Amino acid sequence: MGGSTLCHALVTLLILLQFSTYMNSCMATRPIHSINTNSEYIKTSCNATIYPGLCYRSLSVYATKIQTSPKQLARTALSVTLAAARSTSRLMSKLSRSRNLKPREAAAMLDCVEEVSDSVDELQRSIREMGHTGTSNFELQMSDIQTWVSAALTDEDTCMDGFDESPMNGHVKTTVRRHITRVAHLTSNALALINNYASTAKTTSP
Repeated sequence: MGGSTLCHALVTLLILLQFSTYMNSCMATRPIHSINTNSEYIKTSCNATIYPGLCYRSLSVYATKIQTSPKQLARTALSVTLAAARSTSRLMSKLSRSRNLKPREAAAMLDCVEEVSDSVDELQRSIREMGHTGTSNFELQMSDIQTWVSAALTDEDTCMDGFDESPMNGHVKTTVRRHITRVAHLTSNALALINNYASTAKTTSP
C-alpha cells in the first residue's frame, strides 16, 4: 500500500509540474505576442506620417501603453513632442544669453525663444484637450487640437527660417536647426496621428 501511495503521489506531482510548465509557457508567450501586435500597430500607423522612422523610434518604447489605441497613440506622440519642445526651449533660452552672438544671431535667437515658447504652450493645450475628448463636441475638440498643433509646427518653422541667412553659418545656427528640426518633425508626426485618430473616431462613431 505504501509503495502504491508513493507512486500515485509521484504521478500527481509530475502532472502538476507539467501543467505548471504549460501555464508558464502560455503566460510568457502571451505578452510577447501582445507586444509584437502593439509594435506592429505603431509601425503601420507611423507609415502614414512624413517621418516614419522617427515616429516609430520615438513611440515604439511606449507600445505597452499605446497598445492598438489611436487615441493613446496620438496622445503619446503629443507627449513625446512636448518633452522635446520643452528641452529645446530651455536650450534656446540658454543660447540666447551667449555673449558671443552676432547681432543678427542675437535677434534671431530672441525670436526663436518666443516662438518655441509659444509652441510649448500650444502643445500643452493640445494634450489637455486630448484628455477631454468625447466629453462634449468631439469634432470641435479635435478641430481645436489640430489648430494648436498646426500653429506649433508653424512657430517651429518660423524659428528655423530666422537662421536661413548666410551670415549665420556657424555653431549657433547648426545647433538651433538640428534641435528645432527634430521637434518640427515630431510635431508633424503627431499632427498626422491626431488627424488619423480624428478620422478613425468619426468613422467608428454611431
